[in-house]
Amino acid sequence: MSIIGRFKDIMSSNINALLDKAENPEKMVDQYLRNMNSDLGKVKAETASVMAEEQRAKRALSECQADMEKMESYAMKALQAGNEGDARKFLERKTSLESKLSELQMTYQAASSNASQMRKMHDKLVSDIGELEARKNMMKAKWSVAKTQERMNKLGTSVSGANQSMSAFGRMEDKVNRALDQANAMAELNSAPSDGIEDLTAKYDTGSTSDVDDELAALKAKMMLN
Repeated sequence: MSIIGRFKDIMSSNINALLDKAENPEKMVDQYLRNMNSDLGKVKAETASVMAEEQRAKRALSECQADMEKMESYAMKALQAGNEGDARKFLERKTSLESKLSELQMTYQAASSNASQMRKMHDKLVSDIGELEARKNMMKAKWSVAKTQERMNKLGTSVSGANQSMSAFGRMEDKVNRALDQANAMAELNSAPSDGIEDLTAKYDTGSTSDVDDELAALKAKMMLN
């Protein structure tokens, strides 16, 4: 695409519309800025060339006008000197310059129009770059916040799944506890009944009566000695 065609697109482009189409605006804005800065260098060179052409056309037009005025001045001097033939030659040269002047005027108008368009393209590009540079950091910050929120939303979904898992685990634990209680109750029901005789006999198996009597007699004897 030619530089003129490319910048016709830039002149009619909308930065927001371009960014809306981007999957990753952060990368898009950096790439767009790189392209625009690269194009700006080309446009500056092209604009300078077109403006130089405008100045050359303007200078040629001014020189032609000055030559015409000069020929008319010489014709007047020749007439004042009584040299009509010389005056005629000067006027013939002026007439030939008039046709050249018409062509130079057309050339200058075209060069001036081209220079005006290039200056508009240049100014539009500089303005767009300035706007995008000013908004770049803000857009990047918003994009970062959006991605963070997206990650948080995903984490929220994971936490919700974990809560459901914990709830299911609690239900399974209740089920196990009920099964254990039921098994303990069944074991108690299945145990053999007791008549209590074993506990009663153990009461009297704790010591010998004769031993206690001997110890009691010894203690009495000791006290009588005192």
